[in-house]
Amino acid sequence: MKPLKPAEILDVSIETSVTKAGGSFGKLFVLAFLAGAFISFAAEGSNMAAFNLLASPDTYGLGKLVAGIVFGTGLMLVVLCGGELFTGNTLIIAAVADKRVTIRKMLRNWIVVYAGNLAGALFIACLMNYSGLFSSGVAMLGAVTVKIAAGKVGLSFGQAFVLGIMCNWLVCLAVWLSFGADTMAGKMLGIFFPISLFVTSGFEHSIANMYYIPAGIIAKANDTFAALSGVSAEALANLNWVSFFTANLIPVTLGNMVGGCIFVAMAYFYAYKKA
Repeated sequence: MKPLKPAEILDVSIETSVTKAGGSFGKLFVLAFLAGAFISFAAEGSNMAAFNLLASPDTYGLGKLVAGIVFGTGLMLVVLCGGELFTGNTLIIAAVADKRVTIRKMLRNWIVVYAGNLAGALFIACLMNYSGLFSSGVAMLGAVTVKIAAGKVGLSFGQAFVLGIMCNWLVCLAVWLSFGADTMAGKMLGIFFPISLFVTSGFEHSIANMYYIPAGIIAKANDTFAALSGVSAEALANLNWVSFFTANLIPVTLGNMVGGCIFVAMAYFYAYKKA
């Protein structure tokens, strides 16, 4: 079987969206919890693989590349094992435009899945803290975890919004490519490259940040991690649960919605369906 053409991928995306929008609360929440956990596994694994490289400006770019290579596993698990991921589900808007899904059902899916993703991410952040793994590399993993989180809440609203747009543009293209492949290997390759690109570039993913920032908030309570992070006292004070939502999660989520809804779902709907 040949890979699907873009117009055919759009049809598959719409049919998939119809199924997603009709899922029960329990099913959606459980699959969303799993997806949040899968993305968080990818986040903590990418940090573990690259923390020494990320700690130095001389190897920072290489560290982002290593992190990007590891991180793709998260979306592979979501797509191939089964999961509901808010960022990927922004593609449902094409089914709304095609009058196959109501706005109410789309919003219901988004809200339930977003909440489930957050629960799964926080669960992994707590497990990582209790595991003691933040002490890896003579406590440098914990230090880099704090540094990454502080950097994310230190973005301006506009920066976080724009970085969110570019991120989910690529994430939804990864999902799009997976729809077009007919083998597991093809789906994995379709996912790998766009995800690696977004992580290496330093874009912002709302669900990944549901792990990165809470993990940093938890890790900063350890004086050793906080001291080794090199983060200023002011930036450490700014790393808290309020800034998690107001300084990062809200603008990044809005940017992710624009990236997925406008630049992937509606762009292809306009190109292949509007006529």
